[in-house]
Amino acid sequence: MRIGIDKDTCIGAGQCAMVAPGVFTQDDDGYSTLRPGREDGAGSALVREAARACPVGAITAGDPEDAGTD
Repeated sequence: MRIGIDKDTCIGAGQCAMVAPGVFTQDDDGYSTLRPGREDGAGSALVREAARACPVGAITAGDPEDAGTD
């Protein structure tokens, strides 16, 4: 799975870290980041739910083969 975090959009609400704590955490400034070694979502079924929970839509989650397609 391909996970993207738009650091310019993120407001640090922490919804992603609450929904999928095994994949997302917050950095020292409170913004969303991926846990080390979890850049591919680690097979978590909660990654897409975490993306939907983001109040500003800063997280994208998709399959690698979908990258670059409209």
